Amino acid sequence: MTNSMQAHSKSAIGRGLGLIVLWLIFATYAFRFAPPVDFKATFVLIRDLVVFKIEGINPLVAALFYLMGMWPLAYACLTLADGRGQRLWAWFFTVASMAVGAFALLPYLALRSPNATFPGKKGILIRLLDARLTGIAFATGGFLLLGFGLLKGNWVDFAEQFQSSRFIHVMSLDFCVLCLAFPALLGDDMARRGLRSSRVFWAVSLLPIVGPLMYLCLRPALPEPERHPQAASVRSSPAEPTA
Repeated sequence: MTNSMQAHSKSAIGRGLGLIVLWLIFATYAFRFAPPVDFKATFVLIRDLVVFKIEGINPLVAALFYLMGMWPLAYACLTLADGRGQRLWAWFFTVASMAVGAFALLPYLALRSPNATFPGKKGILIRLLDARLTGIAFATGGFLLLGFGLLKGNWVDFAEQFQSSRFIHVMSLDFCVLCLAFPALLGDDMARRGLRSSRVFWAVSLLPIVGPLMYLCLRPALPEPERHPQAASVRSSPAEPTA
């Protein structure tokens, strides 16, 4: 094993351990030290947000809730392609993250192996998530939600709810953790697409939510294996008559 491979392996192990520690700290804090939970008020809030009944709800809370619904889909644009070369079921952790966010994604990010290749052909779902139009749709929705929350929201009210509501408190921290963890997948996803720019990596990593959304819009498509031209010509040529 070369020195570069050893260094890469040690880096991956260190990153995995760091993500496990982050998951343990986040889970412990969320269930032991976060503000108390009001089940009735939380149920009513979630019910209204799910049916888009946002009248009377702080726009910051509404925007954050809907952005948390988009984050797992944005991650899916990376995890499902990444899972093609993993022993773990990437789809399982991705689907679970749609309900519990970083609580489901962090274990996958910690336990996955470095994977800078994409073997085989793209299926329908990966082709859809890999499409630039999908990235543009995510970015458009994300920027509209950011603008709605930042311009219309009441920050004083949000700070009070952050301190008194476990749901809003943990959801806010969950959002921050997902922003922090995105670079764990970014480097391999860039490598699969032939992007070797450290500037792009850091620009995406250091711009929470904005960087990942822009990356989904602008990244090159995943390469697929080309058909052998000789085989293609044989299949397309008409059969010669036999004597």
